[in-house]
Amino acid sequence: MKHVLEYLERTAGRLPDKIAVDDGRKRYRYGELRALAKKAGVCIAKKTAFQKPVIVFLEKSADVLAVLFGVAYAGCFYVPVNPDFPSARIRKLLEILDASCAVTESRYMEKLRECGFSGSILELAHVFDGEEEAEAGRRAQEGDLLYGMFTSGSTGVPKLVTVSHRAVLDFIEDFMEIGGITEDDCIGNQAPFDFDVSVKDIYAAVCSGATLALIPKELFSKPGLLLARLSEQNVTVLIWAVTALCMATREPEFCRMIPKSIRKVFFSGEVMPPGQLKIIRDALPEAVCYNLYGPTEVTCNCTWHRIAPDDPIGSKIPIGKPFPKRKIWLLDEKQEAIRQPNCTGEICVGGNTLASGYYHNEDEQAKRFVKHSFEGGAAELTYHTGDLGYYDAQGRLYFAGRMDFQIKRLGHRVELEEIELEMAKIQGVLQTCCIYDAEHQALVAFYIGTAERGEVRRELRRSLPAYMLPNRIVRLCAFPVNQNGKTDRARLKREQNEQFRYGTEGKGGQR
Repeated sequence: MKHVLEYLERTAGRLPDKIAVDDGRKRYRYGELRALAKKAGVCIAKKTAFQKPVIVFLEKSADVLAVLFGVAYAGCFYVPVNPDFPSARIRKLLEILDASCAVTESRYMEKLRECGFSGSILELAHVFDGEEEAEAGRRAQEGDLLYGMFTSGSTGVPKLVTVSHRAVLDFIEDFMEIGGITEDDCIGNQAPFDFDVSVKDIYAAVCSGATLALIPKELFSKPGLLLARLSEQNVTVLIWAVTALCMATREPEFCRMIPKSIRKVFFSGEVMPPGQLKIIRDALPEAVCYNLYGPTEVTCNCTWHRIAPDDPIGSKIPIGKPFPKRKIWLLDEKQEAIRQPNCTGEICVGGNTLASGYYHNEDEQAKRFVKHSFEGGAAELTYHTGDLGYYDAQGRLYFAGRMDFQIKRLGHRVELEEIELEMAKIQGVLQTCCIYDAEHQALVAFYIGTAERGEVRRELRRSLPAYMLPNRIVRLCAFPVNQNGKTDRARLKREQNEQFRYGTEGKGGQR
């Protein structure tokens, strides 16, 4: 195959009457999805040039899925932008994109214009009005860009990661072989379309002929309704961020309500607390779980670890081994490869499925996408993730935190993730997060669970040296989450800064 549209063409030809997508209000069969996408492609192609970005300024829905494929049929690449973002952030994204075409709804048009967009706006209600063109998609090539997704930039400027058809084809081919998703499955989609977890949902469904069930974001704050929705749609596969899964397990009746039809659970984005994995395993004793790892820049994921129903759960879960078309290296501070176990280095990724780079940001691209020659071999393009990892004695790879989550405290180098892991071992602690407030030189540990704060502090004193003990320990009912469903560390830090500034509850030293 040379582009992902062949997935849709093949599946629509084979299973035209099979439900392709169901958002709870609308559902389309594969034949209908293909027809709508081709109509949208004709409409979009009239408004912008080949291989230009098309802004999709919409919340996810069955119609929006057709628009994404329509952008591909037009020979362009889609860039989802969340209409709920603050206007200041949307302006930044629009400046980077410099796009000439956007698809949105009438209710968002004014905001899009106010944020500085001056190109052609196609209204969702009319984007499918045209005629289907038989030749749509014929000029797409495997190296063409398929989508762009924004990630946070360490400089405060977002970066637009662009990904080609070829990279998605190579990844999905391996993902399908390892995950074993079939046309009999129903994939329960958690991720918004501007988060790359959705790439696995969309293209795994279209490749296999499975049904894609879109779950609205508001249900993730109502675990009981969320679980009921999974049952109603007979969901069999979850490909979710860790935080989203943890939100579902907060339902007191989780073990009873989670549909036993679920046979595969893929999680990624953050470290899965072993206690939370045990809850999921107890509720779904026959399901197979997969821990996936990889930033947006490597096209979804680069490593995987299968956890069978009878596998023991240790204090830490491996991120496993590379997908077949990926290469993984750990590099030390001298940029030399680490081979020996239990030595931490930066995780660097090579292989066929790297992203095409950062759109309109050559300087940042040159810093992260670097050519290396290992052990005398030819130079290979390698992405520096900024994540730390190490191998165990069996050669399994483990995530060891972010390089930018590594702090210097009382003369010692401290990994925040190590503190989180020690907290997660304490009985009654379900989920953890540590932040460092550099302004006040305070280490703050948050947790969700039934354990009392004093008990958590006593246990940490037994397992951690004094320089790693938090200044504050805060119990929360729930962690704030960002738009991708991950723990919102920035918001936690802001709120703690406010408490320090105004002397509210929790101020003080180690106790």
